[in-house]
Amino acid sequence: MPASTTTPARPITLHGFTLSGHCHRVELFARLLGLPLQVLQVDLAGGEQRKPEFLALNRFAQVPVIDDNGTVIADSNAILTYLALRYAPDGHWLPREPLAAARVQRWLSLAAGPLARTAAAARAVKVFGRDTDTSAMIKEAQALFARMDGEIQAAGTPWLAGEQPTIADLAMYAYTAHAPEGNIALEPYPAVRAWIARVEALPGFFGMPVSPVGLRAPS
Repeated sequence: MPASTTTPARPITLHGFTLSGHCHRVELFARLLGLPLQVLQVDLAGGEQRKPEFLALNRFAQVPVIDDNGTVIADSNAILTYLALRYAPDGHWLPREPLAAARVQRWLSLAAGPLARTAAAARAVKVFGRDTDTSAMIKEAQALFARMDGEIQAAGTPWLAGEQPTIADLAMYAYTAHAPEGNIALEPYPAVRAWIARVEALPGFFGMPVSPVGLRAPS
């Protein structure tokens, strides 16, 4: 798997949170590229993201945020795009050809929209012990994964946007793979499960910790 073709002057600082899939996709990409990385955990439960020091990095009070030697970027998909263009200029992770780039963007939009408000949201309810009805989220996530399964099968390629892994795969991975924590079973979606296995087999893969909730709660 191609690593970074350039090296940052100093380790990139990632302001993140261990159980966030948004943060995981950034850390995973940095590790796949072999980039030096310093991870600083943000105390979300303690409200650190709303303190002036963090708001100076991201006025939207959200993780992740990276600081690459004074270049500050917020939003996980924006960070993936930046890292791909800055440290993988061969176009492997973010194609430059218009149609190939559009295919990647399509999945980034799905990660930021339907996946975030369904599987990710249902998981967050369980992981953080919120008193919220997740039935609608689960139903919508099941429909999303069914369409995703069909899309993978119809495309006939090993990766979401083509023959090579791209940032589209990293953006979609964590909240899909960890959907069972939000009571969303993956057994009905064989193509999705096979794709998850391919992501996890990437050299340098770095997993997000499993939370023992939902379908992954101890029996």
